[in-house]
Amino acid sequence: MSEHPNAALTRRLFDAFGRDPKVIAAAFTRDVVWRVPGDTIMSGEYHGPRDVVEFLRRTGTETDGTYRSRLHTVVADDEWGLAVYRASGTRNGIDLDIDQALVIRFADGRLAEVTAVPLDPAFDAFWA
Repeated sequence: MSEHPNAALTRRLFDAFGRDPKVIAAAFTRDVVWRVPGDTIMSGEYHGPRDVVEFLRRTGTETDGTYRSRLHTVVADDEWGLAVYRASGTRNGIDLDIDQALVIRFADGRLAEVTAVPLDPAFDAFWA
């Protein structure tokens, strides 16, 4: 059984993270919205591919290049997807090594909405 194209797209996005902003930007609809809950320096809504790519770039600059995300599981259909991944890095002397999830809504074979779901309270302390 082959993988759904939206799951493959999500895998390509993770593979390009930190390496190829053009591939990342191409994965998004023109009006993509990326949401990060909470009250941290990374929390908020990011609109459009340029804003989202800049947000993702900041994960590297805020951690002196140590931030990594390793995809564990992705499932997707024509409209929805879920990606579970391991996030790690060091920031201000605090180490991060937690599972996180992205809830994704797809439109026309691209990511249209992404909501980050931290699965550990260490997320807030790390990005505070």
